[in-house]
Amino acid sequence: MERLFLPGGYTSKLDVWQTEHAIKFIKDTFQLALAAELKLRRVTAPLVVPSGTGLNDNLSGVEAPVSFETRVLAGNKAEIVQSLAKWKRYALWRHDIRAGMGIYTDMNALRPDETTDNIHSVYVDQWDWEKVITPEERTPARLQECVERIYAALKRTEFLLSEQFPVLQPFLPEHIHFVHAETLRQLYPGLSPKERESRVAQEYGAVFIRGIGGALGDGSLHDGRSPDYDDWSTVTEDGLVGLNGDIIVWNPVLKSAFEISSMGIRVDREALERQLKIRKAEDRKKLYFHSLLLDGKLPQTMGGGIGQSRLCMLLLRKCHIGEVQAGLWSEEVMKACEKAGVFLF
Repeated sequence: MERLFLPGGYTSKLDVWQTEHAIKFIKDTFQLALAAELKLRRVTAPLVVPSGTGLNDNLSGVEAPVSFETRVLAGNKAEIVQSLAKWKRYALWRHDIRAGMGIYTDMNALRPDETTDNIHSVYVDQWDWEKVITPEERTPARLQECVERIYAALKRTEFLLSEQFPVLQPFLPEHIHFVHAETLRQLYPGLSPKERESRVAQEYGAVFIRGIGGALGDGSLHDGRSPDYDDWSTVTEDGLVGLNGDIIVWNPVLKSAFEISSMGIRVDREALERQLKIRKAEDRKKLYFHSLLLDGKLPQTMGGGIGQSRLCMLLLRKCHIGEVQAGLWSEEVMKACEKAGVFLF
């Protein structure tokens, strides 16, 4: 049985039809606010990509995508996307987008290796975004500015939702706190990374944890990251490592840390070479995406993914992601939720 947590005394604040209305309102409102804050244009994105090109997301490097043979590729395999982290950078190059502008898209993906629970599903829907930056903008300050703009879009959506549904009053803090994963390790050496996230999220309400994927001071990782999109290995001017991170808030229903977005400044040629070597994945250099980057053809970018169902679940005070998306759940989970009065689509 999947991991399942049903909070005692939980009751949805909205009925099923109010929930459907609110989901649409959140998605319509947030994507426009995000596009305005980051100067993004909406583009159409693929559900499948050819295998062996490096365009699909490897996530932490061990998850296997859904793949199949298809006539259109003369019997060669295609893959359902796991996210569009690398495809977006390729699309910016093809669309000839200049620095300061970017793109976003509705990404629908399947992650068959996902361990499902209250916030994880085999089906993933998110706003994938990417924008072109200059080499001089590859700094922690530029990353922080972008995070603050995304958080502003989130706060705007939260307020407007409360105007439509007064039962859902704003609860997120006015500002987001910034901390490095190494600083967290030093502050809470006896806690696991997930426990550190919960501790800092509960304290500040909203936090951006920087430097996820690279080795910390004791050689451990805060969390895994693929070596070929986020830059988690560059030493910056503040003496810390990494130009990426996660936006995490405190979830008042689940009483835990709640990741909204994984994002960062992307690898340049030097960072890609370094990270492929660290992960012993230098064989990827021959793939189409990686060769474009190593040849200097792809632009410098920053980008990330923002979970659509995650955001709806948070703002609507839902205890299970299946309350805001038509996912895939075991019979045991369906029965347990039905017994507890939790409606799963």
